Amino acid sequence: MRLRDLVDLVRAPAALSVPGDVVAGAAAAGALDRRTPGLASASVCLYWAGMAANDWADRELDAVERPERPIPSGRISAPAALGIAAGLTAAGLTLAGAAGGRRGLGTAAVLAAAVWTYDLKAKNTAAGPAVMAACRGLDVLLGAGAGRPARAVPAALAVAAHTYTLTELSRREVSGADRRLPALTLAGTAALAAAAGRRGAGRSWRRAVPAALAAWYTAQYGGAQARAAAEPTAPRIRAAVGAGITGLPALQGALTARAGAAGAGLAVAAAAPLGRRLARKVSPT
Repeated sequence: MRLRDLVDLVRAPAALSVPGDVVAGAAAAGALDRRTPGLASASVCLYWAGMAANDWADRELDAVERPERPIPSGRISAPAALGIAAGLTAAGLTLAGAAGGRRGLGTAAVLAAAVWTYDLKAKNTAAGPAVMAACRGLDVLLGAGAGRPARAVPAALAVAAHTYTLTELSRREVSGADRRLPALTLAGTAALAAAAGRRGAGRSWRRAVPAALAAWYTAQYGGAQARAAAEPTAPRIRAAVGAGITGLPALQGALTARAGAAGAGLAVAAAAPLGRRLARKVSPT
């Protein structure tokens, strides 16, 4: 197995959208401290596990619709992909317990169960988008466990709402969509940006950071959805999904800055352009 094949299996660069969940949750809960990097690493492992499990579960469908993916192309065997998913899940739970103690491990265990439920049961059902949204909301709460988790609920709901729109779009990546779908998800994105972009805590330039990052989020993800609404073909829908994945750090950064951590918010948002660049080499979907 080559490293590039493993990178393709787990969509490694897409994990740049993950640490911001934990940072946003930690900032909102007043728990942005030395434990946060460990919890963010746990989150990345669980995300990669979900990607590997997704490809294992979809191996027969991918053989028809995406034969270039690692399993149907023969670059990675199905048992190996399942083993990678299980190993990454174990690594994520171990890191969460080490960094966040009993509360961190408990939240990570619920998150891991939700990820596997989505991949194996819910993905192709009407409940799929809601389950995936719950996964990302739990990811935000994973970062909040060392502080006051209730304060992170609005941030968790915001990231969950973004994920819901993204998952709805992703279900039309191959077939294309009716114009109404990207129009509706665009409306949701605009509402999210308006809420996340309200002036943050602190003085001077720091108060303007949430609005600036929310505008950036709208331009990237909202712009792609607007183009998909004008021409809802499969390539335009895929482009919107990619923009939603790589643009999420801008939303996470806005939420982090609103909680009073403007510097951390800018650092989180910096993953967005890097993610876009890497997405040209490794598909995030």
